[in-house]
Amino acid sequence: MTQLTHFDSNGQAHMVDVGDKPSTRRVAVAAGRIEMQAETLATIRAGSVKKGDVLGIARIAGIQAAKKTSDLIPLCHPLALTRVALDLVLCPPDDSTRGGVTCTATVETVGPTGVEMEALTAVQVALLTIYDMCKAMDRGMTITDVRLLEKHGGKSGSFVARETGA
Repeated sequence: MTQLTHFDSNGQAHMVDVGDKPSTRRVAVAAGRIEMQAETLATIRAGSVKKGDVLGIARIAGIQAAKKTSDLIPLCHPLALTRVALDLVLCPPDDSTRGGVTCTATVETVGPTGVEMEALTAVQVALLTIYDMCKAMDRGMTITDVRLLEKHGGKSGSFVARETGA
């Protein structure tokens, strides 16, 4: 098992020193989904949710969340992000899932540490924003399948999730 880097020799949590690590281009892509009733999805599609533009506001919330990740996750380093992009796609129901919205976040920086947590945070907050904006219509929405899809850069190189989960 790989040694956990966020613990010192005494087992105490600490922020990892990345001061001597070289700055490289870092990219992470994460995704997740919020499932909902067909009527809720149709209301989002029509742009008639009373609180406003659900997808536009969720996109801004995800971007803002990526920038604030170190304020939320105690041992994350504050990073100068060079790019945060969120793609929100309306997905009709099929035989295996309810309809919903899929969110994919791509986050980039040039620095000594990766942006996986920023991408995952962006997805979660964007989906939570959709929940918040639509909860009056559908309290049974479910946030699901949030995961890291890929990451590139740094000493550990690239990671690409397998299709069924990694």
